[in-house]
Formats: sequence, structure tokens, C-alpha cells
Amino acid sequence: MAGPPRAEVHARPQPQLSVFDAVVIMVGLVVGIGIFRTPSIVADGVGSEAMFILVWLVGGLITLIGALCYAELAAAHPHAGGEYHFLSRAYGRPVAMMFGWARCTVIQTGSIALVAFLLGDYVSQVVPIGPHGSAVYAALAVIVLTGVNVVGTAAGKNLQIVVTFIQIGAMLAIIGFGFFGPAAPAAPATLAVPEEAAALGVAMIFVLLTYGGWSDAAYLSGELRDAPRNIAKVLTLGTALLVTLYVLANMALLSILGLDGLRASDAVAADMMRAAAGPSGEMLVTLAVVVAAISTLNATIFTGGRVFYAMGCDLSVMRWMGVWNGRGGTPANAQIVQGVIALALIAMGSVTPDGFKAMVDYTAPVFWMFLLLIGGSLFVLRWRDPHRALPFRVPLYPITPILFCLTCMYMLHASVMHTGPAALVGLGVLIAGAPILLFQSTNSQPSGDPS
Repeated sequence: MAGPPRAEVHARPQPQLSVFDAVVIMVGLVVGIGIFRTPSIVADGVGSEAMFILVWLVGGLITLIGALCYAELAAAHPHAGGEYHFLSRAYGRPVAMMFGWARCTVIQTGSIALVAFLLGDYVSQVVPIGPHGSAVYAALAVIVLTGVNVVGTAAGKNLQIVVTFIQIGAMLAIIGFGFFGPAAPAAPATLAVPEEAAALGVAMIFVLLTYGGWSDAAYLSGELRDAPRNIAKVLTLGTALLVTLYVLANMALLSILGLDGLRASDAVAADMMRAAAGPSGEMLVTLAVVVAAISTLNATIFTGGRVFYAMGCDLSVMRWMGVWNGRGGTPANAQIVQGVIALALIAMGSVTPDGFKAMVDYTAPVFWMFLLLIGGSLFVLRWRDPHRALPFRVPLYPITPILFCLTCMYMLHASVMHTGPAALVGLGVLIAGAPILLFQSTNSQPSGDPS
């Protein structure tokens, strides 16, 4: 079979994203499924309304700390490979390649599958097609959105901007109804939740899950205009917007349902809108969840193909995956491979009682393990190259990255303690990737680094 055209082999990611584009993609990555699912679980782990709001603020602060650490790394080392590139420079290509394997087979593709499952769950409620309808809708969503992103970066970016604005508009409507609508009848009183470390710990797990996705903005640094100066703006502006939306949304939920009402609800946003605006409000929030899931799924597919591209640059046996399509401005081959793996995970999740939960369990321990290594890479890179110009320096160094690493250590422990058998499958898949180290490219620069 003939190889790719010469122009495509030598094409590279181009700086075509503005700060506005990147912030929209970042917000679309994060503001999605979690806010419609996790508040009731968080409410179960706290003893008062004040503590309920406090854990969301603390979660936002932790997210900001992580974003500041990523801002230094991405500003000093902008690259389409994002975290893969940071790990390659800090610890060497073998660690980066194992991350790339984990990202491709566990973290990114598992995230795509779990968002697709939630989308399928909600669409199945509107248009049921049988017992496996959720998996069918999930697979169709992955196929369609992968196709959109294979067409080109502009198509994927424009779709993301439209969907994210619809999504934020729906959230603002929920916030408005929450603050100005009538309160729901009081739910039956529940037993007070003891304010123990374990209960608060579980609450934080789900808060940080809801804030999850912000780190994928690092993959945009290779395509962001003036990335060394602008990546910090993207991460800080995006995080500030996220914290504002989440805190206001949870205050709105609390004002209508109260803490006991939140604890008793399995669909907090739908119950809140039903109380505030009737059945039409409930339908609105169902549509909002569908839009949010589409937004998150599209943004995750958009950024995920970039690490497959970086892996292709470093693996001689997968060199075809490291081809950048100059015509569409996208890693088309990488996007297709990512879609195929996500479809395989959807097939696996379809035989479990809850495909969404299975994918959360599958991804969590591996995700926090590598996030801890990425936090440590900030120290390693400063020590290894003390004279390198840093366009952005994380404030209060070394306290800020130490707090980030401690948070990652805690979340790694918690994700192992509170996940099911699928977590062991994820760890097993990670270990199974060790043989890829035998196929390293002889290219002297890691992950296509031009410096």
C-alpha cells in the first residue's frame, strides 16, 4: 500500500487556535455530565449546606492549583503531545510511552466511552430502542463525532464552540430557575451525616471527578497562537469560569431542593427543574444533559487524537499514526484509531450492569497515577534545566506543586479503595503495554520536540 503524500508526512500542527477558542474547548471538556449526576452523592458525604458549598469551592481551588502547574509546563514546553511531552522530557521516553499507552487504551478512550454511555442513557429515555439502546447510541455518537473531527480541526472547533454555548446557556437557565423559582416541598428528613474524613473524602472524589478534564487543555498548546504567553491565560480563565458556574449551579440546586432533597434525588437537575418549572423544565434539563454530553464527548475526541499522534512519532511500528493531515489540520489516522478503541470499550461496558460506572472504575487509578508523575515533572524539569526561560512561573513555588502532588496521591489511594473490578482491568491493560518499549523510534528528539 502506498504511503501518505509527502506533504502530509511533513505537515505539523499549526497555531490556529485563539485564547477564546481554547477556553471554549476547555470549558466544554469539563462542564458536562458530572454536574448533572454527582451533587446528590456529594450531599451524602457532608453534614451541612455550608459544607456542601465549601467542598465545591475547595475542589475549584485544587483545580486552579493543578491548572497553574500545567500552565508552567505547557508555557515552557508547548507541544501537541501535551502531558506525553512533559513526561518524555522529565523522565525519558519509556515513561512517556507507557503514559501514551495508558492514555490511548485506558484514560482517554475510557473517558470517551463513559461520556458516550451517559449520552446513550439519556437519549434512550427519550427514544428507547431496547435493552442495549444506551450502548447503541453511545457507539453511534463516537462514530459521528470522530468523523467530524477527522474532517478537520476547524470543523471540530466550530462544532465545539456552538455546542458549548448552548450548554452554558442551559446551565444559566438552570441557575436562574434555581435562584428565582419556588422551593420544592421539603424532603423527608434524613439522618445527619457524620463529618468524618472518609465521608468528606468520598465527597471530594466526586467533586474532583466533576471538575475533571481541565488537564486536557495542555494538548492545545501545540496549536494555540503564541502558546508560551497564552496557555496560562487559557488555563486560569477557563478554571475561573468553571468554578463560577459550578458553585452557582450547586447553590441553585440547594436553594430549591435543600440538602435532604439533594440526598434523596437520583437526578438532581431534573428534579430541581420539575419543581421550579414543571414537566417542561424537566425536559429542558434532559436536553441540557444530552447537549453537555455531546460537548464533552466532542472535546475529548478532539484533544485525545493528539496523544495518539505523539505516540506515532515515537513508535516505529506505529509511524503511520504520527502523520498529520495537512489538508484538514488534524491527526486523522490517530483519530480513527482512538475511535476504534473507544468502540471496543463500549462493547465491553455493554455487558456490565452500568457501563458508565464500569468506565469510571476502569480509568480512575491509572489517571491519578500519571497525574502524580506529571506534577512531579515540574520539579524535575526545573532542576534539570535551571536556566531555561519560563514564560509563566507557578506562584508560591514549591508549595503549589507540592499541594498538587499530595492531592494526586490522595486521589490515587481513594480511587483504588473505592472502585470495582474494572479498576484491576485498567491496571492490567497498563501493564500489558510494556512490550511497546521494544518498538521505540530512533528519532533523537522525544515526541517530535523541535527544541
